[in-house]
Amino acid sequence: MDNFWQKYQKEAVPFLIKGLGLKNQMAAPKVTKVVVNMGVAKDSDNKESFERAKESLFLITGQKPKVNQAKKSISGFALRKGAPIGLSVTLRKNRLGDFLDKLFHLVLPQVKDFRGLPLSAFDGQGNYTIGLKENTLFPEIDYDKIDRPRSLEVTIVTNASSDEKAKKLLEVMGAPFEKE
Repeated sequence: MDNFWQKYQKEAVPFLIKGLGLKNQMAAPKVTKVVVNMGVAKDSDNKESFERAKESLFLITGQKPKVNQAKKSISGFALRKGAPIGLSVTLRKNRLGDFLDKLFHLVLPQVKDFRGLPLSAFDGQGNYTIGLKENTLFPEIDYDKIDRPRSLEVTIVTNASSDEKAKKLLEVMGAPFEKE
């Protein structure tokens, strides 16, 4: 499989210049970062479970996750200020390319009843968010070594000025969108 960025230069840039009527290759939209989030509010009391969640996110992304803490206490959710509620990783450059290659070509085809990524998940500014119900879809996760499957949220941030431009970019890069 070609490197993500080589594919971007060889296939995506010429296609986008022609398809979007751009003047030069610097005007072509580009993926700037990928943010992977995992909620761990249920695991905040259990240190071992929390560490397993951190380890699984590290294995998936290849980067140490940042711990996000609650900003205020909410008694209805049994949440205390400062308690860990989430893990996040921001991927850029080569790790971004490797992760998206893996996501588009290995992980998403394994999703049960997968009919393509929904077009409604664009945010209006060229960014796209994918929700995955199980982290066990990733090849790095050994099902026998985890305590329970966890959900992930993957946000692909682009510098595209519109959702349509971002959709064309992601399609060329291999994103399997649903048929309209």
